[in-house]
Amino acid sequence: MATPSPKSPQLEQLLESLMGRTTAVLLDYCVICRKPATDFKDDLSRKEYTLSGMCESCQSEVFVDLEN
Repeated sequence: MATPSPKSPQLEQLLESLMGRTTAVLLDYCVICRKPATDFKDDLSRKEYTLSGMCESCQSEVFVDLEN
């Protein structure tokens, strides 16, 4: 089980009401695709999950490398 990164109470409330970020991270599933979020390619991706609640696959779709 991952630990959600701390946010201000107001932001936390908004994110929880919109997408259930805290609940998703605590239960290890993705806020976008709702699939398990347990396998990450590196520590940076794992850290991003605690911030956004997105699994590795959804992170790859959202954070597109425009340089290549």
